Amino acid sequence: MSDWAPIAKEYDPLKAGSIDGTDEEPHDRAIWRAMLARYVPNKGVTGDPHLTLFVARLNLQTTEEKLKEVFSRYGDIRKIRLVRDLVTGFSKGYAFIEYKDERALLKAHRDANRLVIDQHEIFVDFELERTLKGWIPRRLGGGFGGKKESGQLRFGGRDRPFRKPINLPNMKNDFGGEGSAEKRNWSREGTRDWRTRDRDHERSRDKRWPERERSWAWGDSERERDSKEERSRGWERKERER
Repeated sequence: MSDWAPIAKEYDPLKAGSIDGTDEEPHDRAIWRAMLARYVPNKGVTGDPHLTLFVARLNLQTTEEKLKEVFSRYGDIRKIRLVRDLVTGFSKGYAFIEYKDERALLKAHRDANRLVIDQHEIFVDFELERTLKGWIPRRLGGGFGGKKESGQLRFGGRDRPFRKPINLPNMKNDFGGEGSAEKRNWSREGTRDWRTRDRDHERSRDKRWPERERSWAWGDSERERDSKEERSRGWERKERER
């Protein structure tokens, strides 16, 4: 817990798929793909990665000129690279912006996130491909993106940082060792007590059963006597009336 941090210092697909970084097994196939992937950053990318911002969720109609107009407010820009499809030439919705100094980079990182450009709320973060060890892009099952509907959320980034794990007490004595043995013995004794109680109850019920039968029989004989007496009284009344 002492070295815990909400932002990942080293990329691990298994931890990125966990809300608090404590999962031990992947919960979706994309994490398996990322764990098995061997990704090497693109060597054709130039520039200083520590002065580069990653800008995502762009409108597909947004151009380099529009990005330069917005991000030049925070400082001098050295280069803008809007990622496009190699075949169609259309924008893929994300770009990389390299600044000339760190001060402008930090200011844009702080203020430009969630700006609305061309009716789209953008996402701004530092470049991670060349700065975060073990980085796996989203197309290989990694990244820090994902949607809740797909069940492939990733954590440890700016948008969704890790939640602090709950510090649970040591439960070894409850689930293993002497404590569990004592509980097992107690549970066995408890079952024995219930069994003996059930037996005693059945025996007492068997003893009470003939008494109930006698009482029912006695009750029937008493009713018969009462009915006979009532009949005799009725005959006596009739005789008197005559």
